[in-house]
Amino acid sequence: MLVRVQNAAGTLAERALIDWLRTWKNPGDPHGVATVNCSLFHNDRLHQFDAVIWTPTSCVVVEAEALAAKASGELEVPLSGPWRVGNQAVALEGGDRRTPVDKSHEHTYALQSWLSERGLGQRVVHGAVLVVPPHGSDLRIRQLWNDPSFEVVLGDDPRRFADYLKTLASQGRAQWTTTDIAMTFRGLGILPYLPAPQDLEREGFGGPVDITLWYGGPQQAQAETYLEEKAQAEQEYAGPLPITMPWYSPWKLYPKEAERVDMGRALLRIALAMGMVIAVAWVIWFVFQLLTYSPG
Repeated sequence: MLVRVQNAAGTLAERALIDWLRTWKNPGDPHGVATVNCSLFHNDRLHQFDAVIWTPTSCVVVEAEALAAKASGELEVPLSGPWRVGNQAVALEGGDRRTPVDKSHEHTYALQSWLSERGLGQRVVHGAVLVVPPHGSDLRIRQLWNDPSFEVVLGDDPRRFADYLKTLASQGRAQWTTTDIAMTFRGLGILPYLPAPQDLEREGFGGPVDITLWYGGPQQAQAETYLEEKAQAEQEYAGPLPITMPWYSPWKLYPKEAERVDMGRALLRIALAMGMVIAVAWVIWFVFQLLTYSPG
């Protein structure tokens, strides 16, 4: 997991989350990129995210909250209203009047809407509230509502949150590409924290890479190196004597598009290729006639 931290607030919940994310280096751990303390200005409102985590199959907006006092028992989490353990309302470290669930819904819908405006609306954004209890607590979470896009996760053990991310990964297909991550980082104004394409690929992000999205950032040189390495690898795969098409080749003048089949370009390629073959055949026939009927 790649972790990018901005202006660490130092709360208990945030420290726990950062520590867990940074320890996920083994093959069986969740893979992706996380940015801590980023923000989004959308529809005249500033949304401050505790963390956003991208994996190749999902995007999760994390609301990290810590309980203000030690508690034991069943923590009841309603859709709205105070949280309780038994008949006792629990206080959260931040002291915000809004519940973490309310904030999670607002932030998740804002990011989803913002992505939709940039052509990435088909990528589902999940919301997660990570509840970190003080040491010595013995809690169980009872979520009093059901929504597959929102989850309240107990943060007393890093494996719980890791299992939550791995469950999301098992339910989806790869949809976040390296270019999608770069577009999102640029749009959120956190280009300095954008990892190099090589690092994102190692975390499982695939798809074509537009290295111009790294221009102006600290990883621009790494992105250009990535492009050179890809070109060299393709040349080696093609063999020791790759054939380079001239500029007037039908495949150069009317290149194929990876995203779709363009029948117009295909017909132009075929027509130009046939015309070149006919022209070459006519020149050969003309030269043959000259050699056959020339005097002497």
